[in-house]
Amino acid sequence: MGCYVALSFSTLGAIVALRDTHYVTDAVGVRASLVALASLISLHLSVRALRGSRGALLRLRIVTAIMLVAIVVIAALPGMFPLWFRLEQVACGLLLLTPVIRINRKPALA
Repeated sequence: MGCYVALSFSTLGAIVALRDTHYVTDAVGVRASLVALASLISLHLSVRALRGSRGALLRLRIVTAIMLVAIVVIAALPGMFPLWFRLEQVACGLLLLTPVIRINRKPALA
């Protein structure tokens, strides 16, 4: 989860640095801000779930599943976002995939 947060906020930094170029659109800024916020929420829920909160685990399952679907849609839509941002979203999706699989798999029977 930490790498997902780091990448999300690194992207925000790049957007600020490149804000006056054609590489950054309003849609990129809004989407990147939402992803960064969702990454912080996911990290917070992860910590609470690791401490035994069943409610946090359920919310983490929901948030990460929604984010993963949204990332796949963003990466698949041609023309709506620049290629660099779509590639960043693919990287976020890959970083998010492992936690999504781990928190949604059924525990093995002993």
